[in-house]
Amino acid sequence: MKIKIICGQLEIVPGRPDVNYQKIITAINAARQQQADILLLPEMALPGYLIGDVWEQQTFLDDCDYYCQEIIKASHDICIAFGSVAMEKDKLNEDGRLRKYNAAFVCQNGTLVGGYQGRSFIIKNSLPNYREFDDCRYFYSLHKLCAEEGASVEQALQPVTITIRGTKVKLGIMLCEDGWTENYHLNVPQTLAHNGAQLLCNLSCSPYTLGKNRKRNRLFSAQAKQAGIPLIYCNNVGIQNNGKNVFTYDGCTSAYNGDGALISSAEMYADTLLELTWDTEANCIIPSCPPASLPEEPENIYHAIKYGTSKFLQQCGIQKMTIGLSGGIDSAVTAALYADILGPENVLLLNLPSRYNSTTTQNLAYSLAKALGANYAVLPIQESYEHTVDQLSNTAITNLTTSEHFNLSLSGLVKENIQARDRGARLIAAAAAAFGGAFSCNSNKAELAVGYATFYGDIAGAIAIIGDLWKHQVYALGRYLNEAVFKREVIPDAIFTIRPSAELSDAQTVGKGGDPLVYTYHDYLLRAFIENWHKTTPADILRWYKQGILAQELGCSESALSEACPNAEALIADLERWWKLFAGFAVAKRIQAPPVLSLTKRSFGYDHREAQLTPYFSREYYQLKKELIHHD
Repeated sequence: MKIKIICGQLEIVPGRPDVNYQKIITAINAARQQQADILLLPEMALPGYLIGDVWEQQTFLDDCDYYCQEIIKASHDICIAFGSVAMEKDKLNEDGRLRKYNAAFVCQNGTLVGGYQGRSFIIKNSLPNYREFDDCRYFYSLHKLCAEEGASVEQALQPVTITIRGTKVKLGIMLCEDGWTENYHLNVPQTLAHNGAQLLCNLSCSPYTLGKNRKRNRLFSAQAKQAGIPLIYCNNVGIQNNGKNVFTYDGCTSAYNGDGALISSAEMYADTLLELTWDTEANCIIPSCPPASLPEEPENIYHAIKYGTSKFLQQCGIQKMTIGLSGGIDSAVTAALYADILGPENVLLLNLPSRYNSTTTQNLAYSLAKALGANYAVLPIQESYEHTVDQLSNTAITNLTTSEHFNLSLSGLVKENIQARDRGARLIAAAAAAFGGAFSCNSNKAELAVGYATFYGDIAGAIAIIGDLWKHQVYALGRYLNEAVFKREVIPDAIFTIRPSAELSDAQTVGKGGDPLVYTYHDYLLRAFIENWHKTTPADILRWYKQGILAQELGCSESALSEACPNAEALIADLERWWKLFAGFAVAKRIQAPPVLSLTKRSFGYDHREAQLTPYFSREYYQLKKELIHHD
């Protein structure tokens, strides 16, 4: 028998079950018009997933239940599998709150089908509690429930039996993380297959991460092959956030046959329906289209940023953006992206020079603005900067206990920060309000890592759209914008070749000095601190250096390592400088930084959870330091 399946790769709006309900009803009607037998919808398709403690609002939960019942009523002549929250009002969790489950509902002809021990829903077994996920805060897992009730999880994981044109078929319904079997003792898809499932269906709400699609294809292909039956992965699109991180959902709904072959997938970020035909006799999926292509970096990054930023701005009602344009690569890429997203007429670019800003960078800023066709102005800050310095230096401060007077002495760093705050907190913020809209944060991931930014100055803004990109990725994205998006030199070539500099003192002007970070090395050093699953520490760095494998472990070139750290003493001094900043005061800056558009496998914010602590060096570190310095 041939069974038509429609996968609803829908744009889910978090916290809006009313909106999502209408989308689901539209998908049901479209699937029915296409004479579909089964409609698969994503995990948490009704409420959305990342909604914080909205999960504790009873009226919100009541609405989710109401719309869930309406979907069930709409299931005449079609089987619908969808994700939502399930409740047991006679049970409480350990914290005393209402028992809730991340659940899947399967309905057909107005009736719920399947469930665990009399329950009318399927319960997620593997609750992720890492990175941005905090499921254990809100939901009860199947294995926890089984332990509570003295039942077997293996027996609880049963396929759902539905009837299609008089024939019974068994669907192995699972929710997102249940398919990511590598780090769990129980293999949910194989257990479902062992218990008689003929088709595995993974309903997901899985955010985009660079490289994740290929990893998932490898994993799900292996699952389908091991089970010897087809597997369908149904994901949503849209954006969701946890306050500090904005995540894009790229869809990539896919189908795999029992031989492990990926045979079909939906386009990234498309709100669409993917049609498949399941031949039950041949035990295979017949696709209506081949797998969509997956772009490589930096094209992949560009699409994620454009999609995520567009949706974020729409969500916030932001139609205009003001950007401080320095003439460097970070502000150039940020400006070009916003011009591409909003249109240059809705972008205001401000060059805000002091006497330390070179003619070179000022001219580059103008050239970029001109090439984009954006709104542009030059607002010098020298006068206001000097006024602030003079006011602080020459105003007597009185100790009201002793009646003694003294004056403040402004260091070079204080004067640099005055400039950054004058630009950000005063001019850019005010201009953004007057222009109508918001202003951007141009910080990249390396700068955020070490706090190479000023409180309430250049670290301020509505969102950091390149805040999860390392400097080398920003450069690559800039070249892609020129070559593939604008198809002309919008970002001047000189911006790619000049040494990056904050231009906040005589020692930092172009041609005289630059950023203290050697990005070809420090990008990779800092990445190891953040993105390695087993977090790299200074002891690891010294151990790898002693073994002669540091560049290899970090993924940088030997020449970059030699340029930044020509010997052991230089390496140790450099390492301690940046580790103390990374694990020290930079944490406070990151906590107060804008939300980051998350792109990599570990972004600052709730994806990389931090406490403000004293930087720590282990016993192994001090021993290795002693050995290296003595040996050197």
